[in-house]
Amino acid sequence: MPATYRSGLVWFRRDLRATDHAALHHALRQCQQVHCAFVFDQDILAPLPRDDARVAFIQAALVELDGALRTLAGHPDAGLIVRHGHAHDELPALAHSLDVGAVFTNHDDEPEALERDARVRTALAVSRRAFHTYKDHTVFERDELLTQSGTPYSVFTPYKNAWLRKVDAFYLGAYSVRRHAQALAPRPDWARRPVLSLQDIGFASPSPMQQRLPTGSSGAQKLLADFLSRIDRYDSARDFPAVKGPSYLSPHLRFGTISVRQLARTAHALVSQGSPGAATWLSELIWRDFYFQILHHHPRVVQHSFKSAYDAIAWTSGPQADAWFGAWCAGRTGYPLVDAAMAQLNQTGYMHNRLRMVVASFLVKDLGIDWRRGERYFAQKLLDYDLAANNGGWQWASSSGCDAQPYFRIFNPVSQSRKFDPQGRFIQRYLPELAGLSGMALHAPWLATPLERQAAGVVLGQNYPLPIVDHEQARQRTLERYAVVKTSEPPASM
Repeated sequence: MPATYRSGLVWFRRDLRATDHAALHHALRQCQQVHCAFVFDQDILAPLPRDDARVAFIQAALVELDGALRTLAGHPDAGLIVRHGHAHDELPALAHSLDVGAVFTNHDDEPEALERDARVRTALAVSRRAFHTYKDHTVFERDELLTQSGTPYSVFTPYKNAWLRKVDAFYLGAYSVRRHAQALAPRPDWARRPVLSLQDIGFASPSPMQQRLPTGSSGAQKLLADFLSRIDRYDSARDFPAVKGPSYLSPHLRFGTISVRQLARTAHALVSQGSPGAATWLSELIWRDFYFQILHHHPRVVQHSFKSAYDAIAWTSGPQADAWFGAWCAGRTGYPLVDAAMAQLNQTGYMHNRLRMVVASFLVKDLGIDWRRGERYFAQKLLDYDLAANNGGWQWASSSGCDAQPYFRIFNPVSQSRKFDPQGRFIQRYLPELAGLSGMALHAPWLATPLERQAAGVVLGQNYPLPIVDHEQARQRTLERYAVVKTSEPPASM
């Protein structure tokens, strides 16, 4: 098949790998020569702290990607061109400098990304260069799964059933890259530079705790291999934060250092062999697709509740709300499981999925604080932050999203602690000041006897806070707050 373009440019974004890559595959097939580039976008970097672990994760992935491209090409002058600037300026300028006929990249359906891509497309069109984008970050996207009436799904289970009916080897198959790699072009002399360092772009290395996750495609494959040795237990182990239950692959999915098709293909095959853990994990991958299509069809969820009636809720505000929010962020609420979870987030950039639900419920339904404040805090801290999934998760916890938990489901932080961290190992790991407590005293220190607290060296109000709210009283206030949207369903707790 003759090439469509003499030369092309692949713009890497949230797809930092050299295998099973849609845009790279199509560029290699359509162009005689293919250049590859990444832009550290100042519009994204500007508000981030200088030690942001996500930037370090990206930089490490780029170094590995650069080497992988040179290996694929078979000559040292190939590799990745890395720029630092405004992507909407840098990409058109780079396309001009390289004199390419087209830019190839993968879809990014976040609203700000769509605006950026529109500017790039317009700038390229002025110089008569094409702009091609492809599905790569999900198995199904946009309009690929619709109801029989042609509308987007807003309930997960029917969406999941439709996903499972439609998925097959075609949708799970990998995009070939190696067989077409001879088209990878040598970089011009002016572009043959090492990948920019963190210091080059004004960033510093994150804390050692935040650097523990293996990086790059090799790190992703290492994590996957480890997870597959225990995936059969995922359905039972995933809810216990002191247990090695999750895959820990979410940052790699976020930045595309591993292909979602590889993960879904692996899980799907194991499901057919009867693995209950693989079935649960595949369901989580489908939830991810579900939230991406919600964001695509309903971009208003970025600022508003999916269920618009929930925007009428009067959230707690003012100095009291600010003080409570500060205590929640710092992990000083007086509820050990909540505080340990926030300590995990603040120290490592990661939070166990069960605990994300617990702390979100606590912020929204114990403290009465707008879910959007919690969503923004997670966006600042999570290494695996993804707008679609983060927004979907917070709206689920606040009962304001599509197929969310009912408004009257309010997690009891003590019950959750006793159920999912029964020996308190997770709490003791992240709250060493409580390590001397055990049993019920560890889950609710205010219920411990004075002798228990004295023996453990715990002084409430000094080295560990008293509860900032009473859960039962807060629960009642929540039911009253949600009265503007309540249904006829009877209140319940869990």
